[in-house]
Amino acid sequence: MPNLDYVHVDVFSRTPYNGNSLAVFSDARGLSAVQMLRITQELRHFESIFLEPTLDPDRMRARVFDLFEELPFAGHPIIGAAAVLHSIAGSEAPQSWRFDLSSKSVTVSTERTGQSYFGLLDQGVPEFFGEVDARQAVASAFSLNVDDLRDDLPIEIVSTGLRYLIVPVQPGALARARIAHDITDLLQGYGAQFAVLLDETALEIRHWNNDGITEDVATGSAAGTIGAYRLRRGLARAGEVFILNQGRFAGRPSQLHVEARGERQSVTSVRVGGAVALVGSGRLNREPECAA
Repeated sequence: MPNLDYVHVDVFSRTPYNGNSLAVFSDARGLSAVQMLRITQELRHFESIFLEPTLDPDRMRARVFDLFEELPFAGHPIIGAAAVLHSIAGSEAPQSWRFDLSSKSVTVSTERTGQSYFGLLDQGVPEFFGEVDARQAVASAFSLNVDDLRDDLPIEIVSTGLRYLIVPVQPGALARARIAHDITDLLQGYGAQFAVLLDETALEIRHWNNDGITEDVATGSAAGTIGAYRLRRGLARAGEVFILNQGRFAGRPSQLHVEARGERQSVTSVRVGGAVALVGSGRLNREPECAA
C-alpha cells in the first residue's frame, strides 16, 4: 500500500484548533493493529480512527486507537469519522452512518452546518455497575480533600462501552484537581477503566489518562455516562438536551450535547453530539514496518 490518506478534524468545536483533534483514515484496509497503533503514536493526536468499507456504503468497520492501545469504544473518533464520510459523500442532506466496533455497533446522524458538520452518536443502552464507597481514596487520587466531593451525589461506575468512575465534586474543585500518581490499579480495584470528575453545578467535567500526564479536552464516551448518570439521579429529564463543558483547563474549550432517554430506573439510550471542524488532510507514503 503506497499511500494512506487521512483527514484531520477537531470534534466538539465549530472552530478549527479547538475541541478534540483526530485523524480519520477512511480506508485502512490491510493495516494490522500494531501498524495502526504506530501510526497513531506518530501523528500524536489524542486518538485516531481507522475505517474499513463494507458492501453497504453507509456502514463501516472501525478501530480506534489512543497513544497506548486499541479502545473498544470512543465517542469523538466516531463522530469525527461520520463527519468525514459526510464530507466525502458531498451531500447537502442529513446522513446516517453505522460503525461496527469490536464491542458494539453504533449509529451516527450527521448534517452540514455551514463550514462545519454536526454529528449525533447514539451510544445505546448504558450499564450501571454500582456505587463506590471510598470517598477518601478517590479524593486523594485526584489530589483533593473529601470535602471537595459532593456528599449528596454518589460515586458510581457507568458504561456506554467504557466503564467510568463518575466522581461528583463541589464547585471550584475541578480547578484544583490533578492526578499525581497512576490510578489504574485503584480504578481496576473498583471495576472501572477510567474516571471522570463532574461539577454538576457548572455542568463541566475533567478527564485524564490514568497516569495523569495528558488531559483529554472532550471525551464523548465519558459524556455518555454522565448523561445516563444525570437521568438516573434525577438531575436531568428524559429527552432533555444539555450542554456539557470540557477542555477549559487544557486551553481547548469544548461543548458536548448530551441527551438520555427512558426513565430513572430504566435508561434506554444516551446520545452525544457536537460540531466537527475539518482542519486539513494528509498522506502517509510509507506504512510502519512491523509485524502483525
